[in-house]
Amino acid sequence: MTTGVRRRMGVEERKQQLIGVALELFSHRSPDEVSIDEIAAAAGISRPLVYHYFPGKQSLYEAALRRAADELAARFVEPRQGPRGARLLRVMRRFFDFVDEHGPGFEALMRGGPAVGSSTTNAIVNEVRQAAYEQVLIQLEVEKPSARLELVIRSWVSLAESTALLWLDGRRVPREELELQLVHDFAALAAVAAAYDADMAEILVRMLADEPADGPFGDLVARLVALVPGMPGQVPGEVPGQFPGQRLA
Repeated sequence: MTTGVRRRMGVEERKQQLIGVALELFSHRSPDEVSIDEIAAAAGISRPLVYHYFPGKQSLYEAALRRAADELAARFVEPRQGPRGARLLRVMRRFFDFVDEHGPGFEALMRGGPAVGSSTTNAIVNEVRQAAYEQVLIQLEVEKPSARLELVIRSWVSLAESTALLWLDGRRVPREELELQLVHDFAALAAVAAAYDADMAEILVRMLADEPADGPFGDLVARLVALVPGMPGQVPGEVPGQFPGQRLA
């Protein structure tokens, strides 16, 4: 009769296993509520062995956060193909997929708490925000952003974070509506900035130039036109409330 022998893991393999286990637990409960004993039990090893690989829960949390941050940053990557509104909507769907999968951990991180707030965790979170910012610049095909464009993008990234946190608190607004609303929010922020800045106006025209009437940006224009019919200042032959370069039909 033969007996099964548990395969001995290498150091790096075991560390990756513990990070995966911790991330799974942190995704369902706040990191402050998860003990080392629970992590050890879920990994099928002893508590002292966990400490052999990580000096404490904070270091394990930071390692799990790094993996989650890399995954979240990757969700902002989008091929530069097709209208920008549709691209941004796909990014928002992947972003909310992540928030949905890692709700408690995402909330604990963004709201702060005893397990977070260290210089390391703050740096990791800022790296994700920077990655999102850079990916938006790539989609806009801008290499050297103006101060106003940077303000628009960073404000929008912060808005996406706060919107996700509010959604997690009861999920009272349908997720699909928020995903589309955030795309609209970006267009609205860009439009307001365009009213003050010629460079932003040029970027806005480029954003909307290839946008179909049934795309996210086109949908926003149609909604605004429906709210304010006969808007003053209309150019002959132009749809009321129409953005420069935007075609509704």
